[in-house]
Formats: sequence, structure tokens, C-alpha cells
Amino acid sequence: MLLNGLFAPLNPPVNEWRDQRVWLVGASSGIGAALARELARRGARIAVSARREQSLHDVLDEVGGSPNQRPVDALVLPLDVTNAGALAAARDAIVAAWGGVDVVVWLAALWVPMRADNFDLAAARRTIEINQIGALNLLAAVLPVLLDQGRGQLVLTASVAGWGGMPKALAYGQTKAALNHLAETLWIDLHPRGIGVSVVNPGFVDTPATATNTFTMPALISADEAAIRILAGISAGQFNIHFPRRFTGVLKFLRLLPIRCWFAVIRRTTGM
Repeated sequence: MLLNGLFAPLNPPVNEWRDQRVWLVGASSGIGAALARELARRGARIAVSARREQSLHDVLDEVGGSPNQRPVDALVLPLDVTNAGALAAARDAIVAAWGGVDVVVWLAALWVPMRADNFDLAAARRTIEINQIGALNLLAAVLPVLLDQGRGQLVLTASVAGWGGMPKALAYGQTKAALNHLAETLWIDLHPRGIGVSVVNPGFVDTPATATNTFTMPALISADEAAIRILAGISAGQFNIHFPRRFTGVLKFLRLLPIRCWFAVIRRTTGM
């Protein structure tokens, strides 16, 4: 019985994506855009949010190859995640259109390369405001709906940069560490209420953000591959979704060792 419990899914599995009502916050590019395309192909009903409205329309146009083939009931809800009222208004639009929401995925993030010798307080504050406070703004909008439904899934996208110190992640990494902690606490609170919580910790993914990196990015994968792995993790009811395992598995092992091992491996693999 104990062993069965250890290997049981931590969240309700999603067996079929068709007609699932999914809200993607941060869907104008990168992993968010790839998720929108993949979910649409699987027949999900999707709402996409980000600051750039035209980019959201472009993402939906890519699903079928032309504007006439985009998902019929897709919702385009442009917003700034630092504006809690805008997130609440988008939530209201989703509930009005669909009667509720099944899966909410937080993907919005700001990546500003930063090290101690070029520390920028304004940029650090902006990173925290988007990556961390923005996620709390989303919670304020969706938690009442999920709790009222007594079901649903909340997915927070963090990063392996939140597992330990990494080059140029002076501001970014701490926000991703906060999301990992937030997801764990949310799971404790929401699991008894029938609501699933997952945290996604990707390794290096080929996106417009990582394209600016000048250091070696081990086990780099495409955004499309990342989207498929995220959906597989949600479908299986996983809490901690991380990939590619050949990279993230090594990082997890390193965290069990003395910190000097982490420092040595990170410096050697990134060249910094």
C-alpha cells in the first residue's frame, strides 16, 4: 500500500485534451506559443494572453496555416501580468465564454542576463514584478474560480535556474526558485480540494530569450519538444515536470552533494 502511494500520480491525470478549457498566460512566443499550437492541434479550447496582441493572433494563425483555420473558439486576451485588474478581467471573459476553466498555465517571464559586476536594480525589480508578482496576480484571479469549481489544474512554469545558482541569473533565478516554493505550498493547500498543481522546470529551451545567451547551453531542446513534454507531464498527473532528463537528472543529483560540486560542474559546463 505504501509503495503504491509513493508512485501514484500527485494530480488528477488529464486523459483527453479535446475540449479542455486551457488558459495560457505568456503565449506570444517560445514555449507558450508552442503549447498553444500543440493544444489547438489536440482539440483543446485555448485562451492566450500576453502583452503583444498581434503576436497572439500570429500564434493562432500558425495552428492551421492561415487565419481561416485558427481554432474557432480561441480567445485572445492581451494583458500585462503586472496589472492584477487586467488578469481579473481576462478571467471574467473566460468564465463568460466557457463557464469555467480546466487548466491554467503560467508561462510569462522576463529574462535579463545579469551578473554581480553589471547589477541593475531597476531591471532586477522589473524581473521580480513580472516573474514573481505577476504569478501572484494570476493566483488572485484564478483561485476563486478553481475553488468554486472544486476541480482544475494550475501549472507554474519555473526553471532549473531556480534549483541553484547559474551564470547571468542573478535576478531571474531567484524568481524561479520562488515559483518552485509557491507550487509546493499551493499543492499542499489545493490537493485536498480536488485541484491539481504542477511546476515545470525546463532546462535550456531554444526560444527568443535564450537566443541571447553567450554561454554553452547543455542539452538544448526546441520549444515544440518542450511543449509536448509539458503536456505529457500534466496528462500523467505529475507535480514536478522537468526536462530534458539527461540534463535535469544530473542537476537533481548534484543538489544532493556538497555545494562545491554544484559550483564546479556549473562553471565547467557553461564555461563561466
